[in-house]
Amino acid sequence: MLENQAAERYVAIGQTSLFDDLELPVVPSALGYRGPTACAAAGITYRQLDYWARTGLVVPTIQGAHGSGSHRLYGFRDILILRVVKRLIDTGVSLPNIRIAVEHLSAREAQFLSALTIMSDGASIYECTSEDEVIDLVRGGQGVFGIAIGSVWKEVEGNLANLPGEQPENGIVSMPSNDELAERRAARAAI
Repeated sequence: MLENQAAERYVAIGQTSLFDDLELPVVPSALGYRGPTACAAAGITYRQLDYWARTGLVVPTIQGAHGSGSHRLYGFRDILILRVVKRLIDTGVSLPNIRIAVEHLSAREAQFLSALTIMSDGASIYECTSEDEVIDLVRGGQGVFGIAIGSVWKEVEGNLANLPGEQPENGIVSMPSNDELAERRAARAAI
């Protein structure tokens, strides 16, 4: 299971990557994405996003809602975790186990996240940082599935490439390149 003892061991000895050839770009930490954009990138519904934010499962780290008319802004890491949560739910993992996994993933530094593979047998969730750990789980004879966080990272990054992001105070900073109407509106607003 994802236990403190295991986490301390991984921090102490360093992590080996299951994806040695995977180069992950640096994502602007201050860039935020509104709820509908986060939903589109994570493959979830707005109802799920809202429920998970209200219950504290995955809360926005860029900007929380602070009254009527305010917008939550989710960071790249938040959307990455939303995508992992969606996959765990789709495979039947229980919500208490998902909460433990989210807490563990949220505490990790980005460079370590990309090297993790999360394995589950449907009941328990395991963190694997080496091929040997994955093989040990599979050898147990029990059916397991894995989620390579580095691959999910690339998926989310690809999904966000054409979606609008914004700074918490400054408005929209990137627009979808294929949305002509949005580009015209932005041009008119700049005049």
